[in-house]
Amino acid sequence: MWIFRGVWMARWYAALVALVLLLAPAPALAAPGSLSRHLVWMPAGDGIFSVDTSARTVRYRSCAVDTGRVYNPGMRVAGGFAVGRISYEGTSYRFRVPLAGRSTGTLEVGGRVLTGPTVTSPQPPASPALGRRLRPLVPRLQAIVDAAPVTAGVSVRDLSGRFGEQQVSVAGRFRPKAASVIKLWVLVELMRRIDCGQAAYTDTVLVLPSDVVGGTGELQHEDFPQDVTLFRLAQYMIKYSDNTATNVLIDYLGGFAPVNALIDSMNQRETVLARKMLATPPPENFTSPDDVISLLGAVWSGDVLGRVNRDLMLSFMLEQTLNSKIPAALPSGVPVAHKTGELADVSHDVGYYLIPGTEIAVAFLTAGPEPLGAATVRELARAVYDYIEQPAPPVGGLPITGSPASVPLAGALLVLVGGLLVVAFRRRGRRPIVPALRSAASQARRARGSASRTRPAARSVACRRRRPDPARAPRQAATATATARRWSRRY
Repeated sequence: MWIFRGVWMARWYAALVALVLLLAPAPALAAPGSLSRHLVWMPAGDGIFSVDTSARTVRYRSCAVDTGRVYNPGMRVAGGFAVGRISYEGTSYRFRVPLAGRSTGTLEVGGRVLTGPTVTSPQPPASPALGRRLRPLVPRLQAIVDAAPVTAGVSVRDLSGRFGEQQVSVAGRFRPKAASVIKLWVLVELMRRIDCGQAAYTDTVLVLPSDVVGGTGELQHEDFPQDVTLFRLAQYMIKYSDNTATNVLIDYLGGFAPVNALIDSMNQRETVLARKMLATPPPENFTSPDDVISLLGAVWSGDVLGRVNRDLMLSFMLEQTLNSKIPAALPSGVPVAHKTGELADVSHDVGYYLIPGTEIAVAFLTAGPEPLGAATVRELARAVYDYIEQPAPPVGGLPITGSPASVPLAGALLVLVGGLLVVAFRRRGRRPIVPALRSAASQARRARGSASRTRPAARSVACRRRRPDPARAPRQAATATATARRWSRRY
């Protein structure tokens, strides 16, 4: 009885599943190339190891060696990992790197095993549940970008954990001219040299009159030639956005190549240093909001700089004297470590809101008339501040944002209707046994009556199991079949 009831219940449920799958909209497909191209890097010892699975290339750049981009045709990409081996100048490099951020990768260099956290762009949240708290900010930023009189892109990443270290972007791959924002990469490359012991802040560089350029900065007002310390050059490059200091440091580092090597090792594909400050383009320097946030996040977490230089970089950015954008948009006293960038046709401001317990990295980039771009940056900066300063809603009370998902809704429908089917069939199972089945059972008991009077019940049952009656078997089978058919017609 229960077997046939279960069969029909299964048929009803299978039909329901087929109906829901037929009516549910198909899941959205990823953008072309988003599944095939994986860029990931990890700090490894005093260096950076990066992987590009699309091009099948890797790079290891440390204090002692820079392999450059090495083609690795034997790289295996499966199960969410990139695994391979290269050889450079007689040294073997074996790697096993997860393709997801915030995982742990392994690099074996000549028998020495190095591990580090993987980094992607954008970096996934540390806590997706808390990360949902930041997502409602996206439509607010999108509305500002859509209404802006200039082209704009913005990326925001939580650094405090209050929003699960979530990153959100609007036009995060927007690639305008970098202007003075490119100076952040020059500073990080210099600080990495100092972390490696290859330079010291007390070292001096002879600055000649021919090195002096105009625009922003303070060195242009001094007398030359003179020896200037690396510390002062680095500080002036950020604090005053000094163009002369920047150009001198580019020459000191060896030109564009070392800075671009740092950029490449971090897989920042929209960023390039191609000309000095105030040099006539082309070529041109470029960057993107996501690349800026990738750099700022790596500095904050200590993935590219030691703690001392990380704090020193933040102090330089806190001393920024060009404060007409982000700081002007926020209430007085809000600590902001930032770096601006301006040309006639671009206006940027990027950096950190250092609000205790709500630290956040931001990148606001615009292309268009500079005054209009500056106004857009201020509007975006204030929108971010107003959002992060409001009380965070409880995780369980957050609205679902983003594209609607049909699968959870279909699953809920299946569970609901399936539960109703179970209840319905259980209620039918509580009905009294139908008379036909009761009659069949009583007939079987009377047929066994005579044998039960002469032998013990247990003995009689055992004997019947060992020696079935061939004459009665067809009749019993026919009775059972007829009963089953009646139940199947009913249900």
